[in-house]
Amino acid sequence: MVKTALSKRSPLRILEEYTHGGPGAGATAVLASPKGVGKTACLVHIATEKLFQGKPVIHVSYASRVDHIITWYEDIFKGIARRRRLRNAPAVRDEIIRKRVIMNFKQDGMGTEQVLRSVEAMITFGKFPAETVIVDGYDFGLAASADLRKFKEFARRLGLEIWFSASLRETGRPLYEADGMPCVLADHRDALDLVITLHARGDHVELRVVKDNDHPAAGVLPLKLDPKTLLIA
Repeated sequence: MVKTALSKRSPLRILEEYTHGGPGAGATAVLASPKGVGKTACLVHIATEKLFQGKPVIHVSYASRVDHIITWYEDIFKGIARRRRLRNAPAVRDEIIRKRVIMNFKQDGMGTEQVLRSVEAMITFGKFPAETVIVDGYDFGLAASADLRKFKEFARRLGLEIWFSASLRETGRPLYEADGMPCVLADHRDALDLVITLHARGDHVELRVVKDNDHPAAGVLPLKLDPKTLLIA
């Protein structure tokens, strides 16, 4: 199928190669950068890759505008379709949309346990067999260590791969620790399996692995985010 061919040719195969297969079932991963560098674009590209493989995705958004997330999916899909010269793009788009659910929450209005119960209800009672959960707009500065452990335990119990985005805010203090770990994530190390930071480098955005389970981190990946197309190349 066309979708299978697209998946095999995806640059995200390189991500899996350099991170021992990616997060995998039962694991949590984070894309971290200052605002506007490309975290959401990367997350949506990863989610779209899963959809091309026929794997259902739940996108949990803590942002106030769900339509903004939908626009990201539309733009990323159109970019992939143009790059790969996808002939039956409308039919493929309709098929993968059926495998995607977007859920919206407010972090200060609903606790982690309530959010996870809602996601589990969608998977079990809603009969939506998601394998990947995207968590966008989550404020790690407001998160307690117990919250991240709950996400981790949830991923393990249901066999999910959970991807977060983390915004790094300029406060006049260093954004990163000596080993490259974002300071805002330092207290959550044990609950995170894969941590990738994004860095603007003029004509591209660099992706750097700073934590890869118990393996030595790969460092800078042979991948980049194109700031014009917002696609991983």
